[in-house]
Amino acid sequence: MNRLEGKRALITGGTTGICLATARQFLSEGSLTQMKN
Repeated sequence: MNRLEGKRALITGGTTGICLATARQFLSEGSLTQMKN
């Protein structure tokens, strides 16, 4: 089981830089992730 499985994340500014890296990490940990620019 991933640490964030079943959790949700909303990341703003997620198309570049640290926000994109954060979104990718959340996805790899199993969260449902939505990005807004």
